[in-house]
Amino acid sequence: MSTIPRLRHVVLHGRRTAFREAGAASGGPVVLLVHGLASSSTTWAAVMPALARHAHVIAPDLLGHGGSAKPRSGDYSLGAHAAELRDLLLALDLGAVTVVGHSYGGGVAMQFSYLFPELVERVVLVSSGGLGREVTFALRAATLPGTALVLRLAATLAPTWLPRLVGLVLRAVPSASPSEINGLARALTSFADDGTRGAFARTVHGALDWSGQRLEGTERLYLLAELPVLLIAGDRDSVIPAAHTVDAHRLLPGSNLEVFTDTGHFLHTEQPQLFARVLQQFLDTTRPAEADRHSRRRQLLRRPLPDLRDVTG
Repeated sequence: MSTIPRLRHVVLHGRRTAFREAGAASGGPVVLLVHGLASSSTTWAAVMPALARHAHVIAPDLLGHGGSAKPRSGDYSLGAHAAELRDLLLALDLGAVTVVGHSYGGGVAMQFSYLFPELVERVVLVSSGGLGREVTFALRAATLPGTALVLRLAATLAPTWLPRLVGLVLRAVPSASPSEINGLARALTSFADDGTRGAFARTVHGALDWSGQRLEGTERLYLLAELPVLLIAGDRDSVIPAAHTVDAHRLLPGSNLEVFTDTGHFLHTEQPQLFARVLQQFLDTTRPAEADRHSRRRQLLRRPLPDLRDVTG
């Protein structure tokens, strides 16, 4: 079994940003892997070795996650996380990348693409957030008052009550895959750390409310139209419906769509060989985009602008 690259770090704005790196000598494109909520770069452990044979792979821990800093006063918005990725690439003296985002990381990847088009060659959205309102009850519940206390208690009890928790999840969400249950268990265990718990709460409140996902990424999907885009989902995803990814494909007719069968939310851990093969094929069969200020302006002006009289009344 391949081992995941060791965790390294740089200091950005006085704070530690952790990341893993592999395949620097491959001579291939740079691939930036962005994890989801309550996760870290370790989520890519099963696919990094295969990808690194033909690509230079960077897998950061977002602010508030894994080995990166978890400041109380941190900005945990999508935009701040996207800017953090830009700064990491600058610190590592790397240029444009293929950005791959899973779940919440998909929202970060979209934001990164919108804000820094000159740094994006391709976009891959994996079980991505930001493409529709619906999301699992567990994440919506995390937006309720008192969540921090509940998470602290859950983390304390997790080792003892984990078998019972698995049973409860299976009864409440029969379609939940083993990887989804394992992801929940890992998240609960990580919440024993005050910094991780606080960062999670701040990130969740920025992206979700009780009714579901607050941030709508589909209204700007057209800005990805001139990029090679790969959309991947698992047909048994109980966290974010696969239908969101399918709908995004309809909004981006030139995009590539892959729906893995009998697969849940963490499809890169459930089917790592298939995931790595699909991603590598996408890299091999698409040409990297070369965006600039003029192409982005052209895209913006293609969209009908609102009549200011309608806006101001």
